[in-house]
Amino acid sequence: MDRRKSIKALLIGTAATGVFVEACKNADKKINDQTTVSPFLGEDRMQEEKDHYKKVVANNFFTEHEMATIAVLADIIIPKDEISGSATEAKVPDFIEFIVKDMPNHQTPLRGGLRWLDMQCLKSYNNSFRDCAPQQRMEIVNEIAYPKKAKPEMQQGVAFFNKMRDLVVTGFYTSEIGVKDLGYLGNVPNQWNGVPDDVLKQYGLSYSEKELKECISYDKA
Repeated sequence: MDRRKSIKALLIGTAATGVFVEACKNADKKINDQTTVSPFLGEDRMQEEKDHYKKVVANNFFTEHEMATIAVLADIIIPKDEISGSATEAKVPDFIEFIVKDMPNHQTPLRGGLRWLDMQCLKSYNNSFRDCAPQQRMEIVNEIAYPKKAKPEMQQGVAFFNKMRDLVVTGFYTSEIGVKDLGYLGNVPNQWNGVPDDVLKQYGLSYSEKELKECISYDKA
């Protein structure tokens, strides 16, 4: 499976689904033309919802350095490819900033994980993660991205990367870019000309002349 298919499988069938449901339950991220991660604050929202949103976004949680680190890590998890844009183009770091304020239980694990990541890079490369060379970043990511292969002393990093990966995937696939990447169309009008002839023949069935005359037939061309 390629990277996109793997991530989609992760979103649909594993822990990311739980994060997806929990996040969407507390933050309605209706997609608009600006690909924003902010809840839609139109007139259909209750005043309590609008007040809650304003309270959540009133102050920043992550520092500038932490946000830059999240952006680098997010684009490693979902980089830009021939299908769609990257995690940062989908505004995933802003989504994560919103989620940690709306769901404070994420704050300590993520801030601690970012600190752990920087400390590991300082010991190995004498630089913070965001200031490391791309190859150095991938070396440290490869040590924590695969839980079954990770060394015991890297388990804190593994836990952090798992949480970050879940949030990045959730943020990406609830954005306009991510929805297009999935190819999801939602409820769209279609036209049906009945059961195909080959299927009818397979089961020894056919439409009567009366049924054919009474039914609408659409030009498939």
